[in-house]
Amino acid sequence: MSTNRLPAPSGLYITRDQSVTFTFEGQRYQGLEGDTIASALVANNQWLMSRSFKYHRPRGPLTMAGQDANTLVQLKDEPNVLADKHLIRAGLDVLGQNYNGSLAKDKDAKLSYAGRFMPVGFYYRAFYKPVGIWDKWEPFIRKKAGLGFANLTFKPVYHDKAYLFHDVAVIGAGPAGLAAALKAADAGASVLLVDENPILGGALTYHRFDVEGERAKQLRTELTESVLNHSNITVLNNATCNGWFTDNYLPVIQGNRMYKVRAKQCIVASGAFEQHVVFRNNDVPGVMMSSAAMRLMSHYAVKPGNKAVVLTGNDDGYLCALELANNGVQVALIVDMRANGAEDSLQQAVAHKGINVRLNSTVYEALPSTDKNRLSAVQVHDIKAKGQVSASGVTVPCDVLCMSAGYMPVYQLLCQAGAKLSYNDDSARFSLTNLPNNLYVAGSANGVHDLEAVMNDGQLAAHQSLIALGLVSSEPTVPSCSKKTNFPWPIFKHPKGKDFVDFDEDLQSKDIVNATRLGYRDIQLVKRFSTVGMGPSQGRHSALPTARLVAEATNRTVTETGVTTARPPFVPEKLANIAGRIFSPHKYTAMHHRHIELGAHMMPAGIWRRPAFYGDLANRDALIQQEVKMVRNAVGMIDVSTLGGLEIRGVDAAEFVNRIYTFGFLKQPIGKTRYAILTNEQGVVIDDGVACRIAEDHFYITATTSGVDAVYREMTKWNAQWRLDVDIANVTSAFSAVNVAGPLARKVLSKVCFDVDLSNESFPYLAYREGTIDGVPVRLLRVGFVGELGYEIHMPSLFGEGIWDRLMDAGKEFNMKPFGVEAQRLLRLEKGHIIVSQDTDGMSHPGELSLTWAISRKKPFFIGSRSVDIVMARKQTRKLVGFKLDSNAQRPKEGHIVLANSNHADCAITGNVTSSEYSATVGANIGLAFVGIEQQEVGSKFPIRVDNGAIVMAEVVKLPFYDGNSARQEVL
Repeated sequence: MSTNRLPAPSGLYITRDQSVTFTFEGQRYQGLEGDTIASALVANNQWLMSRSFKYHRPRGPLTMAGQDANTLVQLKDEPNVLADKHLIRAGLDVLGQNYNGSLAKDKDAKLSYAGRFMPVGFYYRAFYKPVGIWDKWEPFIRKKAGLGFANLTFKPVYHDKAYLFHDVAVIGAGPAGLAAALKAADAGASVLLVDENPILGGALTYHRFDVEGERAKQLRTELTESVLNHSNITVLNNATCNGWFTDNYLPVIQGNRMYKVRAKQCIVASGAFEQHVVFRNNDVPGVMMSSAAMRLMSHYAVKPGNKAVVLTGNDDGYLCALELANNGVQVALIVDMRANGAEDSLQQAVAHKGINVRLNSTVYEALPSTDKNRLSAVQVHDIKAKGQVSASGVTVPCDVLCMSAGYMPVYQLLCQAGAKLSYNDDSARFSLTNLPNNLYVAGSANGVHDLEAVMNDGQLAAHQSLIALGLVSSEPTVPSCSKKTNFPWPIFKHPKGKDFVDFDEDLQSKDIVNATRLGYRDIQLVKRFSTVGMGPSQGRHSALPTARLVAEATNRTVTETGVTTARPPFVPEKLANIAGRIFSPHKYTAMHHRHIELGAHMMPAGIWRRPAFYGDLANRDALIQQEVKMVRNAVGMIDVSTLGGLEIRGVDAAEFVNRIYTFGFLKQPIGKTRYAILTNEQGVVIDDGVACRIAEDHFYITATTSGVDAVYREMTKWNAQWRLDVDIANVTSAFSAVNVAGPLARKVLSKVCFDVDLSNESFPYLAYREGTIDGVPVRLLRVGFVGELGYEIHMPSLFGEGIWDRLMDAGKEFNMKPFGVEAQRLLRLEKGHIIVSQDTDGMSHPGELSLTWAISRKKPFFIGSRSVDIVMARKQTRKLVGFKLDSNAQRPKEGHIVLANSNHADCAITGNVTSSEYSATVGANIGLAFVGIEQQEVGSKFPIRVDNGAIVMAEVVKLPFYDGNSARQEVL
C-alpha cells in the first residue's frame, strides 16, 4: 500500500480492506474500493494525468470534485472522463489525453513556446485569406483538434427515465440543504433531496469549520442520520440536477437513469465554487484548490504532498493549513494576500503548529520540476498595489500549493430560472435576486458562509416554501453573516504570461484584456471571441476573473459587466441519458385478455398493446401468411380499438372538418364515409383517417393510433383561432372497434346485427350505418383497408369484450379466427394503401404519395393548402411507388436505401424502402419505396442496397398489387 495513505478515521469514501488494481498509461497501480482514478493516482505519487487543450501543458487535479477539465482521461469505451469523479474498478485501463508520443514526454508540448503566434482569436483572422489557404490548414487542424477518441464498436448499455413528484425539491445536501430538507419534512412536506456526492453533508464531509476540526464531523452525523431516517425525505445521492425549467421541472441524472422531477417548491442549496488565484504557471500539477487538498485527505485518506504552501485571501486558507499539518504535511508557509490576516484564534492556532504566515503577499510564479510535470517551488512576492507585486521575492520549495481566492456561488440553476447575479465590488460579495415564485436559494449559494448562518438560511428557505404550500411552520432565526471570503483582486499578471484564467482553453490574462482592446467590451462577446468559459468546466472558475479583467479594462464594475449566461445542462450529459427508455404506460383494449387467451404475440402500437399475430413466435412468418389467406378466402376479425376517434359536433362542424382536412366535406352526405388526409402548414401529410357524417352537425372521424393526440391538439389549436361553433372531443378510449373482413364478412355480421340491412344496395362500400348487437348500440363503417369486403364495428368500450365474444361465436360456422397487425399490414400493402409515418416522412407531400385525388380544388382553404400548391408546383425529386422482386431475390428491409444506379462507384441515394413483405397472394416480394423522379415509371427498374452491401433490382409496378378494380369489396 502507498505511503501516501493516511490512517483512519480519514477516508470517508474508501473501503480500506478492498484493494483494486488498474492500469494508467500501461503501468499497474493499486487503489482502494471507493477511490477515483485521480485519488488512486495521487496516492501513488502520479500527479500528471492529462495535457491541456491548446498548449499541451501538463495538468493534474485542481478541484477533486469534477469541477474542472484538468483530469480528463481516456477509457477504452469513453473519452473525456473526469478522473476525479470516475471510480476505479478491477482491470480498468486508463490513458491520458491530448498528447503526442507519451504523456510524460509530449512532443506537442513545444506548442507552449509558440503562444506568441497564437494570440486570442487568431483562428478568426488566420485561416480565411488568401483564398484557398483553409484547404492547406484544415488537415493539420483536424488532426490536432478534439480530445480523446470514440470507440465505434462500443455496445450501448441500458438507460431509462423515471418520474418523481414532490412538494419540495432541495438541490444540494450540504448544511443548508440538510437543514432545509429537515424543516420542510418535519412540517409534513414530501421532500426530495438531491446531491452529486456519494455521502450527504457537502462541505461538512471535508471542510474544517473550527480550530479544533470537530464541529463539522458532529454536525454531519446529526444531520445525515436525521435525514436518512425521515419518512418524508427521499434521497438521491450521486445525482446531479442538470437544469431548471419552468414550474420547477428538474432533470436529475443518477447513473444510467434520468429522473424527471416536478416539485411544487424548489430550494437550491448548491454551494459555491472555490476560486483560483491567477499567477504564472498556476496550472502546474501540484497546484490545487484548498478544498481539493482537503477532499483528498478526508474523502480518500490521501496525503496531498510532503511540503505545502497555502495561498489564501480568506480565513479558510488557515483552516486548510491546520488540516494539512494535522495529517502530517509540512506547511512551509501561509501566503495571505490580505494585509491584516486572519482572526486571532486562527493566527494563534497556526503559530502553535509552527506555521509561518506572510501577509500582504502572493505567489507570483510556480516553479515546475525539471521535467515540468510536478510543482517544485513557488516564488512569493509582496503585493504593492492592485495586481502589482514587488520586483523580487523569496523562493519556497514545496510539492503542493493550496490556493483559495474566495468563492463564487453555484448560480447556474438559479440563473437558468431568470435570477440575476450581482457582485459588490467594495465587499467582493455576490447576491442573487429576481428569483421566480416557488424557487429559493440558501447557504453559500446565497452569499452566506458562516456555518450557523448557512443552516439558518436553509431553514428560512424551507419556511418560505412551507408558507407557499400552506403548511404550518415556525419562523427560524434570520441568518446574519459578516464573514468575508473573497479577495477583491487575486490576479497577478506576469510579463512572461502563462497566468491562466481559463484552464480548459489555456487562456491567459492578456488574452482577456486583448479581447477588450479589439473592441469586444460585452462579456458575452469576449466569451465568444476568446472561447473563455466554453470548455468542459463552463466557466466555473474562469467566469469571475474574466468579469474582473473585462471590468478593469473597460472602466466598469463587475456588476455592470456581469458574467456569461448559464444554460442547461449544468454538467455534460450523455445522449444515452436523453434517449434512454422513457416512461411508457401501456393501454389495453377491452379485448386484450381475449387476445392473450388466444395466444397472441403482442406488440406496441403507440401507447397501446396490439396482437402482432396469433401463435408461436418460432412460426411467425407462416402464421402471418395463414392469417392473410384466411381473410382473402373466408373471413377474419381484427381488434382496431386503438384507432383514434374524434367527435366533431356543432352547427359549424362541416365547415370545421372542411378546413382541417384536404378533401371536401361541406357536401358530404349523411350516412357516408370519406377518406380524410391532414397536412400541416408546411404541406406535409401528417395523418389520415375516415370521416363519417352522422348528421348535419355531427362527424365521427378516425385517426391513426399514434397520431390521434397530435390531431386533437391541432384541432383545438386551430379552433382557438377560428372560433367556430363546434365541440371537439377525443373519444378514442370511449369506443372499442373491430374489423370483420373477408368474402364471408356479411354472413357473419348478419347473424348478430338484425336491425341494419347489410345488402350491397342498402349498405354500399364507404357507407355508414348505426344499429345494435344484442341491444348494444354500434356504429358500422363499410371500409376496405385490407382490400376485402369489410365492416368496422365501433361500440362503447364497456361492451367491447362482449361484442368480440358474440362475433367470434357467430363466425365459428365460417371458421373465422382473429388476425393481427402484421397480417393487416401485408393485406393493406397488397392493396397499395399507405400507413402514415411508415410510408411517409417529415417531408412527404400529397403529390409524392399519389394522393392528389384526395385534395379538393374547389374549396378556398385547408391547413397547408398554400404550401401544398407551392411544393407540388416545384420540380419533383422523388415519388412513392410500388415495387416487386422475384420471390427468390433477397427481400429488402424497411429503411434500405434506393440508389441512382447499380454502379457501386456511383452510390447517390435517391430514396428508401418504406414497406416490404413477401406476399403469398401475389407470389413475390412486394413493397413501397421512395425513388428518384426519373425512376418512377411503371416497368422501370431501380437498385436497392440490402444487407451486406448487396444490390437487388426492383421493378416499379402499378398499384395496387392485388384486385386492381376493387371487385373484392363489392361481394354480393
